[in-house]
Amino acid sequence: MSSRVDTDEDSDIKGSMWDLDQKLDQPMDEEAGRLKNMYREKKFSALLLLRLSFQSLGVVYGDLGTSPLYVFYNTFPNGVKDQEDVIGALSLIIYSLTLVPLLKYVFVVLRANDNGQGGTFALYSLLCRHAKIKTLPNQHRTDEELTTYSRSTFHERSFAAKTKRWLEQQESARSVILILVLVGTCMVIGDGILTPAISVLSAVGGIKVNQPTMSSGVVVLVAVVILVGFFSMQHYGTDKVSWLFAPIVLLWFLLIGSIGIFNIWKYGSSVLKAFSPVYIYRYFRKGGKEGWTSLGGIMLSITGTEALFADLAHFPVSAVQLAFTLVVFPCLLLAYSGQAAYLMNNLSHSQDAFYRSIPDKIYWPVFIVATLAAVVASQATITATFSIIKQALALGCFPRVKVVYTSKKFLGQIYVPDINWILMVLCIAVTAGFENQNQIGNAYGTAVVIVMLVTTFLMILIMILVWRCHWILVLIFTSLSLIVECTYFSSVLFKVDQGGWVPLAIAGAFLIIMSVWHYGTVKRYEFEMHSKVSMAWILGLGPSLGLVRVPGIGLVYTELASGVPHIFSHFITNLPAIHSVVVFVCVKYLPVYTVPEEERFLVKRIGPKNFHIFRCVARYGYKDLHKKDDDFERKLFENLFTFVRLESMMEGCSDSDEYSLYGQQIEHPRDGLLHNNGSTVSSNMDLTMSSVDSIVPVRSPHDMNITIRSSGQTSNQTEVDELEFLNSCRDAGVVHILGNTVVRARRESRFYKKIAVDYIYAFLRKICRENSVIFNVPHESLLNVGQIFYV
Repeated sequence: MSSRVDTDEDSDIKGSMWDLDQKLDQPMDEEAGRLKNMYREKKFSALLLLRLSFQSLGVVYGDLGTSPLYVFYNTFPNGVKDQEDVIGALSLIIYSLTLVPLLKYVFVVLRANDNGQGGTFALYSLLCRHAKIKTLPNQHRTDEELTTYSRSTFHERSFAAKTKRWLEQQESARSVILILVLVGTCMVIGDGILTPAISVLSAVGGIKVNQPTMSSGVVVLVAVVILVGFFSMQHYGTDKVSWLFAPIVLLWFLLIGSIGIFNIWKYGSSVLKAFSPVYIYRYFRKGGKEGWTSLGGIMLSITGTEALFADLAHFPVSAVQLAFTLVVFPCLLLAYSGQAAYLMNNLSHSQDAFYRSIPDKIYWPVFIVATLAAVVASQATITATFSIIKQALALGCFPRVKVVYTSKKFLGQIYVPDINWILMVLCIAVTAGFENQNQIGNAYGTAVVIVMLVTTFLMILIMILVWRCHWILVLIFTSLSLIVECTYFSSVLFKVDQGGWVPLAIAGAFLIIMSVWHYGTVKRYEFEMHSKVSMAWILGLGPSLGLVRVPGIGLVYTELASGVPHIFSHFITNLPAIHSVVVFVCVKYLPVYTVPEEERFLVKRIGPKNFHIFRCVARYGYKDLHKKDDDFERKLFENLFTFVRLESMMEGCSDSDEYSLYGQQIEHPRDGLLHNNGSTVSSNMDLTMSSVDSIVPVRSPHDMNITIRSSGQTSNQTEVDELEFLNSCRDAGVVHILGNTVVRARRESRFYKKIAVDYIYAFLRKICRENSVIFNVPHESLLNVGQIFYV
């Protein structure tokens, strides 16, 4: 790697600049404090909290609420032999709901949200901010000063600090954490396939209960038709119908709770003995291996718990907790207790206990609500799947796919067409391919328990690094979680050959895709880092860069947030001309939910002024929208022009930080850029001046002489001249220069590496979206620079 001479490093000169910087920093700190409060959980009035709790029912609890449709059938697929088995199964359901959704998730895991965002990637983002475990090292120290980049600090000798140092030193530990996150992501995708299949099929199965002569094939056909319609409507989004979700789910919970009370009253209250854990012991002692394997069916009572965390969205934790404790938890307990009371008097009806326990007068209304609730549950899971794919894209762990934003009001409502059709095909295959719901239930249980285990392992690190809990509390949480979840995991292992292999196969395929793509992304970034061009070489070329500087602005897209990318040298050594102004553009994603608009851009100058080379880093959170219009380019130039004004204002002064402008632009008018008088606050200025005598001024198209002026001339004139020059270059045309790096395996590489790089990664690169499409670059303004490197 060539040595680098960074001419844009500063010289620790602190004079009048220091005083001005302090004055600018004071209001900025106050503003930053106000901004940070925007991203903390707010206190809500009681009435608003009740309203938010009601709305959360439709988004968060749909999946968990439809579990009574199929739990007892999957627990007793061959019927019930003894009444005490029903009591034991109900006791297991009661304590599973209490330990996992109530205690673990609602009151512990939900607190680990990332500014209101839940799920596997939210936990990973929190960890990345508290320890340098991100495998793509493209972060800069200024990123940590974002108002949304909140993190805890701890004493150097604390257990948290020791854990942090160990994680940062052990590359294998960082890789294990990433693999855990990817496994959890793949299982959530599997959940997105299996939830619609089992929910819709179970709900539609009510037709056969009322019409016994109807064949199972007709039920499957109706379920498939509903699923096709369901996935086909995804591109419209849920913005227009989401207001119906909460009333449907609330009505569903009230119905199943009321039916449960009716069945307890009609068939006897002896089922309430199940609240005693003694019956769990009796259940296992009597059932033996068969009782142990039935845990796979009982575990379905807590499916949707992970979706509860993943779909947390913009609801405050207190609203979700209130909805669970006041509505969801009691209604589910009543529903399962009522079904158990019915089963104790009808031991052979385990296959369709839910529908058979419904009073005849309200059968069809309940059937309609059940079908609607199943659709809502499926929608919640699909939305979570789309969301986690978007987060994987930001992490560089998934091939570039099209992401459509279906709502202007809610940023989280997205649609991923490619994933949608893949999910539909796999969901229909699962629905039509399996012989019964029991096999789908086995597959579903395997996916859910693995996601729960991943969450537990990540939560251990969250409790140590983020919450800084005492090791005894960490041990208690870990022990209780692993005892319950490993018990369930051991039971689903017995059913791998009975449908449990499906999520493993799906997750395995997606894991290979995501791992190979991430490997290729990391290797491409490492290649960019190691082949950066020396600034000494750039300076040696002179202001003309050894070429003809033609009117216009060249936007060179690179993954590097510092240094000159290799494609630039490749470009100027193969072509006779370069644009009068060159801007290196880096679009990168940070481990935060969002980057505020006013803090999005970092701007700096590279080299002396008359080289007219700049760098602009655009930072996004994993939920941010990268708009496909001229808005991005317009804001880029606004920040570039603001930087030039600020630089001229602070001429001859320097600071120790690298970037000169990172966001403190409060407002920009929509009219001309030259007359942008938006209020700007800036700290961390980095202005680089050069006194090299050999530097020759660059001539603009209008014969403007843009030089580094002597100290006696006014900075205002310099500012106006450069702004006019930039405007004239922009009017002459903007060209987007993208690097097209091809990754190949070396000849001496092992066969599996050749398969991964030369075939899988190459195929994924071929079918994924091009960067030019993502950035909405017009073909007439696009210039691709190709290069090959071997790994």
